[in-house]
Formats: sequence, C-alpha cells, structure tokens
Amino acid sequence: MKAKVDISVLKGEVLAPPSKSYTHRAVVMASLAEQTIVKRPLLSADTAATIRACKALGAVIRHKADSLIVDGVKGEPSVPDSIIDVANSGTTLRLLMAVSALCDGTTVLTGDDSIRTRPNTPLIDVLNQLGASVISTRDNGMAPIEVKGPMTGGEAVMDGSISSQFFSALLMACPLCRTRTVVRVDGELKSRPYVEITIEMLESAGIKIELVEDDKGHLSFIIPQNQSYGLTEYTVYTVPGDFSSVSYLLAAGALAGGGDGAGGGCITVGGLYPNKQGDAAIIPILQDMGANLEWDRERGEVRVNKSQLTGVTVDVGMTPDLVPTLAVLGALSQGEMVIENAGHVRYKETDRLHAMTVELGKMGVDITEEPDRLVIKGGGLHGARVSGWHDHRIVMALSVAGMVAGDTIIDTAESVDISYPGFFEAMKSLGGDITLE
Repeated sequence: MKAKVDISVLKGEVLAPPSKSYTHRAVVMASLAEQTIVKRPLLSADTAATIRACKALGAVIRHKADSLIVDGVKGEPSVPDSIIDVANSGTTLRLLMAVSALCDGTTVLTGDDSIRTRPNTPLIDVLNQLGASVISTRDNGMAPIEVKGPMTGGEAVMDGSISSQFFSALLMACPLCRTRTVVRVDGELKSRPYVEITIEMLESAGIKIELVEDDKGHLSFIIPQNQSYGLTEYTVYTVPGDFSSVSYLLAAGALAGGGDGAGGGCITVGGLYPNKQGDAAIIPILQDMGANLEWDRERGEVRVNKSQLTGVTVDVGMTPDLVPTLAVLGALSQGEMVIENAGHVRYKETDRLHAMTVELGKMGVDITEEPDRLVIKGGGLHGARVSGWHDHRIVMALSVAGMVAGDTIIDTAESVDISYPGFFEAMKSLGGDITLE
C-alpha cells in the first residue's frame, strides 16, 4: 500500500493509542498467571503475534469489547503443537524464547524475512547458561530458534548493548525457575526504560525482582526462584497510552499545526499519564527545541501548537524508537540536530539510521550518517517518492515530513499496522491530507 501525503493543516483532539510495549508484557504475564482481564490493549500485527504465541503455549485468550480475557497456564507453559511464527515482532520472539524455555520439551520460533536477520546471540547464550538448550538453526544467532527446556536458573552475564528485550524476557521467565537467577549486565544497558517498564509490571503482578547497581554503575538483576504470578480471580489491568506512537502526533502538531500559538493547543492528545515509558522524553525534547507544548499530567492531556523549532543534541541510548521522529524534527528545525548514542538503532526492524538518511536525503535534507549518530542540518525539505522500508516507524515519521513538504508518496505504508493500526485515520481526523492507495 502507498500513502500519498500533501501539505496539511492540523487541529483537533485525538486519543493516544494503547502502548505496544505494555500490551506485549501484559499478555505474556497474564498468560503465565491464572485469570486476567487486560483492558484497552493495542490490537496490532505485533501484539497479535504475542497473543498467538501465548495461545500456542497453552493460554486461552478471548477478545471481548475493549478487553482481552486471559485464562493463563499458572506458570506451566506447555510445548506447542507446531512452530511458533512471530511474523515481524522482535519483542514476541525475544519474550517467548525465554518463556518457552520453561517448557519440558522443544519449541521452535521463527518469523518473517526481517526477523530472520535480527541478532539474538546474547539471549541464546544466557538461556544455555541457565540450563536450557537453545540453538539458532542456521548457527548465526538469528531465527529460526530451537528452544529445549526446562530452564533451571543460575547465574549468567549478558551484553547490554544490543536489546533490552533480552533482559525483559529473562525477568519475566526466570521467576518461575526452580533455582535463584542472577543476571549481570555487561556494559551499558541500552533502552533501560523498557526494562523498568517490565519490572514495574512484574511488581504489580506479585513478582519480586531486585535491581543492584554497584558504585561503578554495573547492574545486576537478582530473581528469586519458585515465584508465581499473582494475577488471579480475573485481575483487571489497563494498558496505558503509547508515547512512542504519540511522538508522531506531537511532532506533527509542532510542525504542521493550524493554531496560532496562543492559548489551548491546536492538537490535543489524551490518555497520556506519567509512567515508566522512556519515550515520554519526546515531551521535554520538543520543549527544549522550542515547541509551544503543555502537558497536564493529572488530566493526561498534551497540547501542542505549531512552533519554530531549533535543533538540539539528543542522546537516544534509552529511547531508540524516537530516532525517526527526531530526524524529521531536525530536518524542519533551525540549526543543527545531532542524534547520538544510536548504534543500537541499527538492530531494529531495519537499520533506522541508514533508512532515515536515505529517505530524508531524497527529500533534500542535509543529513550525515555516522556509525553511532545522525547529524542533520535543518532548513526544510521537499516532497519526494520515498520508501517506508516495511518499517512502521519509518512510515509514520515520513508521513509527518510529507504533511509539511507535500507531494510525498510513501510505499509499504501498511506496515503501520505493526504498532499503530489507526495512525492514518488519526492523522486524517486532525486534518491530514493523506490518500491511501
């Protein structure tokens, strides 16, 4: 599918989509518990993959109104009848690699072409250290992955520079092991806020995790054994709004809003309350750039007007998913935008540093790609035919650019279904001139 995007003037109110990160975790935790209702989940291609995978391991999951009703496996997942296909969801692959290691038998996980190029060696190595037998069938650290359990627990060290999902996976599965588990982080833990989300949710489910940081900044996770998920008697959990997806709405408001900058924001996004999501950093980043933006934390509303922005330097070590949004903001700001500490962004659905460099270059942006950062000279862009790289975040970021530049056509636009199926409808409701074909 292609999206044709023309110059747009945006104004109105929209509700933040539910968080993809929280939905993945809520479905997995509920599946390991007894009975849970997950309210307002994100129903997207990625989270559908997690739902299918958890069903394959024995959970019964029903969709009713705005909720998922989950009858879980009470900490005892069963060996699936067939291969688990995670489609394009890296989160599903990593979380279910660890959960399936709890099974007394063998599980095989695979996915689409993109998934079969994404690295998993650190998690494979640690699962083997903890008593499971895990191999990459092509011996390259990538899917298909064969996992034979049960994992018993123990001590391990894992590289923190590639993906926080590896750690979240262990934190969710290891409490069910029969011996205590200690996982030490080798180097900096990139995308740490996602691990903090996991710990926050685990604590609400009655799971105890101890995070230890020594005087040199070295992190360790201590996970007591033989725990059980305390979500029983149909505990109700409500998924919060997604700051990652909202970054496109807020950027669009700051760049293409129809307000005059005075009084209530020209775009209002509801359902945004403070929580552990690292990508809430988009709000102070926009404010640092000069955006006319206000966040009413009690009402859960962010209001933003069209603003004159100035480039800044942003460390994305903890917020990799913001990189496409920030690249577009930099292209349409005054001065220079530097996006640094971004090497791990190359391991997402695509190499997003390279993808944004190529596509914004087609739109006339002066952008330089370096191994660990992007340097963008602001000043504007023009319409062009660009590729979405089958990557939801690339498509949404380029759509924002197109609403300023006009005459922009983006291919693989259907990939927004991975995290924000209602993206184009939301933008149209605000006045976005977008045609899908």
